[in-house]
Amino acid sequence: MAGCASVFTPLTPGMPVQEVIALKGQPAIQYPDGNTTILEWPAGEWSQYAYMARIGPDGKLISYDNVRTREQFAKIKVNQFNKNDVLRTIGHPTETEYLPLKKQEVWSYRYKEEGMWNSMMHVYFDGSGIVRGMENGQDPLYLRDGFWGPGVGIGIGSGGRIGGGIGVGIGF
Repeated sequence: MAGCASVFTPLTPGMPVQEVIALKGQPAIQYPDGNTTILEWPAGEWSQYAYMARIGPDGKLISYDNVRTREQFAKIKVNQFNKNDVLRTIGHPTETEYLPLKKQEVWSYRYKEEGMWNSMMHVYFDGSGIVRGMENGQDPLYLRDGFWGPGVGIGIGSGGRIGGGIGVGIGF
């Protein structure tokens, strides 16, 4: 648990990588990226947060950020980014799935949209690993009975000559 809590500890650019790892624990994943290295720590309920540290060729911290944000997702370029670009931008997916009818692989990322809404971003790849689309929505883990949750609905209908009606519904 100490490793999970420690991802939220702020870091200072210029820190040696050994100090970063001492504070954060061993990263879950490491990505080489040109002359830098990216270290990733998933965090939070269902990995709704993922923090990445970029380490320079001198072994010092360049940046440390939560990459499960709307701003980070917006950096992904449809029809240009490949799987490696996506990994280095938003990290390892929470789930993966293959859609045989569309012949696409989907990487899904749970996150807290605007820090409050349980959301899921889906990134769709073609057979060559190029991003072909993205889709954002509510995280299905937080739906109640497969619906959008509690609510109230009022409907008015007319049956023409046969009759009409008014209905009120409350959902839980």
